Amino acid sequence: MKVRIKFSKYSSMIFIGHLDMMRYFQKAIRRAELDITYSTGFSPHQIMSFAAPLGVGMYSNGEYMDIGMDSITDAEDIKERLQAQMVEGVDILSVTILPETAGNAMASVAAARYTVRFREGYEPDFELFDHLEEYYRQETLPAVKQTKKNTVEFDLKQAIYELSWDKEKQEIYMLVNASSSGNVKPGFIMEHIYHYLGQEPSEFAFVITREDTYTEDADGNLIPLDQITA
Repeated sequence: MKVRIKFSKYSSMIFIGHLDMMRYFQKAIRRAELDITYSTGFSPHQIMSFAAPLGVGMYSNGEYMDIGMDSITDAEDIKERLQAQMVEGVDILSVTILPETAGNAMASVAAARYTVRFREGYEPDFELFDHLEEYYRQETLPAVKQTKKNTVEFDLKQAIYELSWDKEKQEIYMLVNASSSGNVKPGFIMEHIYHYLGQEPSEFAFVITREDTYTEDADGNLIPLDQITA
Protein backbone atom coordinates (compact mmCIF):
# COMPACT_ATOMS: atom_id res chain seq x y z
CA MET A 1 0.00 0.00 0.00
CA LYS A 2 1.19 3.50 -0.77
CA VAL A 3 0.51 6.74 1.10
CA ARG A 4 1.11 10.31 -0.11
CA ILE A 5 2.05 12.87 2.52
CA LYS A 6 1.76 16.61 1.88
CA PHE A 7 3.78 18.93 4.09
CA SER A 8 4.90 22.53 4.41
CA LYS A 9 8.43 23.78 4.99
CA TYR A 10 9.18 27.13 6.65
CA SER A 11 11.20 28.90 9.35
CA SER A 12 14.78 27.63 9.77
CA MET A 13 13.89 24.31 8.08
CA ILE A 14 14.12 26.00 4.67
CA PHE A 15 17.90 25.73 5.05
CA ILE A 16 17.79 21.93 5.39
CA GLY A 17 18.74 20.23 2.13
CA HIS A 18 16.96 17.34 0.43
CA LEU A 19 19.11 14.49 1.74
CA ASP A 20 18.85 15.75 5.30
CA MET A 21 15.07 16.08 4.90
CA MET A 22 14.95 12.43 3.87
CA ARG A 23 16.86 11.46 7.01
CA TYR A 24 14.63 13.68 9.11
CA PHE A 25 11.48 11.95 7.84
CA GLN A 26 13.01 8.50 8.19
CA LYS A 27 13.60 9.15 11.89
CA ALA A 28 10.17 10.79 12.34
CA ILE A 29 8.44 7.79 10.74
CA ARG A 30 10.24 5.40 13.08
CA ARG A 31 9.30 7.51 16.13
CA ALA A 32 5.69 7.66 14.92
CA GLU A 33 5.75 3.84 14.75
CA LEU A 34 4.25 3.75 11.28
CA ASP A 35 4.32 0.36 9.63
CA ILE A 36 6.45 1.52 6.71
CA THR A 37 7.65 -0.93 4.08
CA TYR A 38 11.37 -1.67 3.90
CA SER A 39 13.32 -2.79 0.87
CA THR A 40 14.80 -6.27 0.81
CA GLY A 41 18.47 -7.13 0.58
CA PHE A 42 21.62 -6.69 2.62
CA SER A 43 20.87 -3.10 3.70
CA PRO A 44 17.07 -2.56 3.97
CA HIS A 45 15.81 1.02 3.76
CA GLN A 46 12.42 2.67 4.02
CA ILE A 47 10.43 2.84 0.78
CA MET A 48 10.14 6.61 0.36
CA SER A 49 10.25 9.05 -2.56
CA PHE A 50 9.82 12.82 -2.79
CA ALA A 51 7.90 14.49 -5.60
CA ALA A 52 10.21 17.37 -6.46
CA PRO A 53 13.10 18.23 -4.12
CA LEU A 54 12.93 21.83 -2.92
CA GLY A 55 15.91 24.12 -3.29
CA VAL A 56 17.66 25.22 -0.11
CA GLY A 57 16.30 28.54 1.15
CA MET A 58 12.86 28.13 -0.44
CA TYR A 59 9.59 27.98 1.47
CA SER A 60 6.80 25.60 0.56
CA ASN A 61 3.12 24.99 1.23
CA GLY A 62 2.99 22.02 -1.12
CA GLU A 63 5.72 19.40 -0.68
CA TYR A 64 4.90 15.74 -1.25
CA MET A 65 6.44 12.38 -0.50
CA ASP A 66 5.21 8.82 -1.01
CA ILE A 67 5.86 6.02 1.44
CA GLY A 68 5.05 2.33 1.20
CA MET A 69 3.19 0.84 4.18
CA ASP A 70 2.63 -2.80 5.12
CA SER A 71 -0.50 -1.93 7.10
CA ILE A 72 -2.65 1.19 7.42
CA THR A 73 -5.10 2.40 10.06
CA ASP A 74 -6.55 5.51 8.39
CA ALA A 75 -5.22 8.70 6.85
CA GLU A 76 -6.10 10.94 9.83
CA ASP A 77 -4.31 8.63 12.28
CA ILE A 78 -1.17 8.64 10.13
CA LYS A 79 -1.30 12.43 9.89
CA GLU A 80 -1.69 12.91 13.67
CA ARG A 81 1.04 10.46 14.57
CA LEU A 82 3.48 11.96 12.09
CA GLN A 83 2.62 15.56 12.98
CA ALA A 84 3.36 14.79 16.63
CA GLN A 85 6.98 14.12 15.61
CA MET A 86 7.48 17.32 13.60
CA VAL A 87 9.67 20.20 14.71
CA GLU A 88 8.87 23.86 14.07
CA GLY A 89 9.32 24.47 10.36
CA VAL A 90 7.55 21.36 9.05
CA ASP A 91 3.80 20.67 9.23
CA ILE A 92 1.92 17.67 7.88
CA LEU A 93 -0.92 19.13 5.80
CA SER A 94 -2.64 16.01 4.48
CA VAL A 95 -2.28 12.26 4.10
CA THR A 96 -3.81 10.45 1.12
CA ILE A 97 -4.07 6.69 0.75
CA LEU A 98 -3.33 6.15 -2.93
CA PRO A 99 -5.13 3.81 -5.32
CA GLU A 100 -3.06 0.92 -6.65
CA THR A 101 -2.97 2.54 -10.10
CA ALA A 102 -1.36 5.78 -8.91
CA GLY A 103 2.13 6.52 -10.20
CA ASN A 104 4.85 7.58 -7.79
CA ALA A 105 5.06 11.24 -6.81
CA MET A 106 8.33 12.05 -8.56
CA ALA A 107 7.27 10.62 -11.92
CA SER A 108 3.85 12.27 -11.68
CA VAL A 109 4.97 15.89 -11.32
CA ALA A 110 3.86 18.12 -14.19
CA ALA A 111 3.82 21.68 -12.79
CA ALA A 112 4.34 23.81 -9.70
CA ARG A 113 2.90 27.09 -8.50
CA TYR A 114 5.12 29.72 -6.88
CA THR A 115 4.90 33.10 -5.18
CA VAL A 116 7.93 35.37 -5.51
CA ARG A 117 8.50 38.21 -3.05
CA PHE A 118 11.45 40.53 -2.56
CA ARG A 119 13.77 40.38 0.40
CA GLU A 120 13.82 43.59 2.43
CA GLY A 121 16.40 45.92 0.97
CA TYR A 122 16.40 44.12 -2.39
CA GLU A 123 13.16 45.50 -3.84
CA PRO A 124 13.53 46.50 -7.52
CA ASP A 125 14.61 50.12 -7.92
CA PHE A 126 13.08 50.23 -11.42
CA GLU A 127 9.52 49.86 -12.74
CA LEU A 128 9.51 46.07 -12.83
CA PHE A 129 5.77 45.59 -12.38
CA ASP A 130 4.92 48.12 -15.09
CA HIS A 131 6.73 45.96 -17.66
CA LEU A 132 5.57 42.45 -16.71
CA GLU A 133 2.61 42.50 -19.10
CA GLU A 134 4.89 43.60 -21.93
CA TYR A 135 7.29 40.79 -21.03
CA TYR A 136 4.68 38.04 -20.85
CA ARG A 137 2.80 38.96 -24.02
CA GLN A 138 5.88 38.27 -26.15
CA GLU A 139 5.19 35.39 -28.54
CA THR A 140 8.47 33.75 -27.59
CA LEU A 141 10.95 34.22 -24.76
CA PRO A 142 14.28 32.82 -26.00
CA ALA A 143 16.40 31.52 -23.13
CA VAL A 144 19.56 29.55 -22.56
CA LYS A 145 19.92 26.93 -19.84
CA GLN A 146 23.18 25.32 -18.79
CA THR A 147 22.86 21.61 -18.04
CA LYS A 148 25.52 19.21 -16.72
CA LYS A 149 26.34 18.13 -20.26
CA ASN A 150 25.69 21.09 -22.52
CA THR A 151 23.97 24.41 -23.14
CA VAL A 152 20.33 24.28 -24.23
CA GLU A 153 18.44 27.01 -26.07
CA PHE A 154 14.67 26.93 -25.58
CA ASP A 155 11.50 29.03 -25.51
CA LEU A 156 10.83 29.90 -21.89
CA LYS A 157 7.31 31.06 -22.80
CA GLN A 158 6.30 27.41 -23.31
CA ALA A 159 7.28 26.59 -19.72
CA ILE A 160 5.36 29.45 -18.06
CA TYR A 161 1.72 28.37 -17.93
CA GLU A 162 0.52 31.38 -15.92
CA LEU A 163 2.13 34.65 -14.86
CA SER A 164 0.38 37.30 -12.76
CA TRP A 165 1.36 39.88 -10.16
CA ASP A 166 0.23 42.31 -7.49
CA LYS A 167 2.13 45.59 -7.67
CA GLU A 168 0.79 46.83 -4.34
CA LYS A 169 1.92 43.69 -2.50
CA GLN A 170 5.10 43.50 -4.61
CA GLU A 171 4.42 39.84 -5.40
CA ILE A 172 4.69 37.77 -8.58
CA TYR A 173 2.76 34.53 -9.09
CA MET A 174 3.64 31.83 -11.59
CA LEU A 175 2.58 28.34 -12.62
CA VAL A 176 5.43 26.65 -14.43
CA ASN A 177 6.55 23.39 -15.96
CA ALA A 178 8.08 21.19 -13.23
CA SER A 179 8.24 17.90 -15.14
CA SER A 180 11.48 15.96 -15.44
CA SER A 181 11.73 16.84 -19.13
CA GLY A 182 10.94 20.56 -18.97
CA ASN A 183 11.49 21.78 -15.42
CA VAL A 184 12.23 25.48 -14.98
CA LYS A 185 12.96 27.17 -11.67
CA PRO A 186 11.22 30.39 -10.57
CA GLY A 187 14.59 32.01 -9.83
CA PHE A 188 15.63 31.38 -13.44
CA ILE A 189 12.44 33.06 -14.67
CA MET A 190 13.03 36.08 -12.43
CA GLU A 191 16.58 36.41 -13.73
CA HIS A 192 15.23 36.21 -17.29
CA ILE A 193 12.73 39.00 -16.54
CA TYR A 194 15.47 41.19 -15.08
CA HIS A 195 17.75 40.61 -18.05
CA TYR A 196 14.90 41.32 -20.47
CA LEU A 197 14.59 44.71 -18.76
CA GLY A 198 18.35 45.31 -18.82
CA GLN A 199 18.81 44.73 -15.10
CA GLU A 200 20.98 42.39 -13.03
CA PRO A 201 19.33 40.79 -9.98
CA SER A 202 21.09 40.01 -6.75
CA GLU A 203 21.18 36.30 -5.92
CA PHE A 204 19.65 37.21 -2.53
CA ALA A 205 16.80 39.33 -3.92
CA PHE A 206 14.00 36.76 -4.10
CA VAL A 207 11.98 35.04 -1.40
CA ILE A 208 10.32 32.11 -3.15
CA THR A 209 7.45 29.95 -1.89
CA ARG A 210 6.25 26.85 -3.65
CA GLU A 211 2.48 26.98 -3.16
CA ASP A 212 1.65 23.54 -4.57
CA THR A 213 2.80 20.79 -6.91
CA TYR A 214 0.60 19.37 -9.66
CA THR A 215 0.08 16.32 -11.81
CA GLU A 216 -2.15 15.80 -14.84
CA ASP A 217 -5.44 13.90 -14.61
CA ALA A 218 -6.80 11.64 -17.37
CA ASP A 219 -8.15 14.69 -19.23
CA GLY A 220 -4.87 16.59 -19.09
CA ASN A 221 -6.00 19.00 -16.36
CA LEU A 222 -3.55 20.03 -13.65
CA ILE A 223 -4.54 18.88 -10.15
CA PRO A 224 -2.62 18.94 -6.84
CA LEU A 225 -0.79 15.72 -6.11
CA ASP A 226 -2.99 14.97 -3.10
CA GLN A 227 -6.17 14.95 -5.18
CA ILE A 228 -5.39 11.66 -6.90
CA THR A 229 -8.51 9.48 -6.93
CA ALA A 230 -7.68 6.80 -9.50
